[in-house]
Amino acid sequence: MEKTLTELAQRFGGTVVGDGAIKIKGLASLSEAQEGHITFLANPKYRCLLSKTRASAIIASEVIDELKTSFLIVSDPYLVYAKIARLFFLKPYESKGISNGAIISLTARVGKDVTIAPFVYVGENVVIGDRVTLYPGVYIGDDVKIGDDVIFYPNVTILRDSFIGDRVILHSGVVIGGDGFGYAQEKGRYVKIPQAGSVHIDDDVEIGSNSTVDRAALGKTWIKRGVKIDNLVMVAHNVVVGEDTVIVAQSGIAGSSELGNNVILAAQSGIAGHLKIGNKAIVGARGGVSQDISPGTMVSGAPAIPHRDWLKAVTLFSRFPELYQELRGIKKKVEALENQLKKMEEI
Repeated sequence: MEKTLTELAQRFGGTVVGDGAIKIKGLASLSEAQEGHITFLANPKYRCLLSKTRASAIIASEVIDELKTSFLIVSDPYLVYAKIARLFFLKPYESKGISNGAIISLTARVGKDVTIAPFVYVGENVVIGDRVTLYPGVYIGDDVKIGDDVIFYPNVTILRDSFIGDRVILHSGVVIGGDGFGYAQEKGRYVKIPQAGSVHIDDDVEIGSNSTVDRAALGKTWIKRGVKIDNLVMVAHNVVVGEDTVIVAQSGIAGSSELGNNVILAAQSGIAGHLKIGNKAIVGARGGVSQDISPGTMVSGAPAIPHRDWLKAVTLFSRFPELYQELRGIKKKVEALENQLKKMEEI
């Protein structure tokens, strides 16, 4: 595939500065780009690589005068890079049909133009939409409903009664609909609470490898439209995750907590149970949240506190040994003064 720089500007927006007739045949990073490639500058710290890049064109937010290179000037270079990358790297979908090595229940309904690989299991009363791709080792339990244009990578497990919307991507090892962690105590022993609910995943959700979303005890665990979940994330029973929320690797959300829209949980965040996290709230890396968070608030640390306060606290941590020695010195001086006062009173 080849596109001129002008064609890319017409398709994705932006202004061409330089030769719009340049043929672009691919996209690469600043350090790896060669002639015929378009590259991008989204982070100022990589500006030092511009003088060495061999790219034919650069996506940027402004022209760099000292470079004799053509530019595609846009307001958000990273977003336009993502769209151009999709153009060059994503191949059009092509159905490969249903393998004879797949096991599909007679009561299942399978849509048009699907790709179902060997060693896939599809249970009773399952509904699968059009243009769905199921890689080897996928397990789909009874009464599951799956929308159109869905991709399940190898060894994805979808347990009974789960609902998966359109254009959902689940990476290898994802488990949807496992039992929630619910037990009652009787005389020091644990009695398992049946997890009778379901999992509902809306359209355009992507979940990374080895992440889990537990079914609800009653009702549903709900992952709303556009949510992006990284690898190794745990979502417990009856959790609700709002639209366009991002949950980064190794984070965990305890049961019955509710996240608003556009929330960001940075890596290794932990959310305790039965909490409400407001719209556009941000939890910093390794943040441990034990109380509700208001909309638009950024918190960090464990237990999580307002981010600015956490930054001040972190600055003090490194000075603790020095401050401790100062405090000991002050304490000795106070004790010496007290002793002098006692001697003066005795005279």
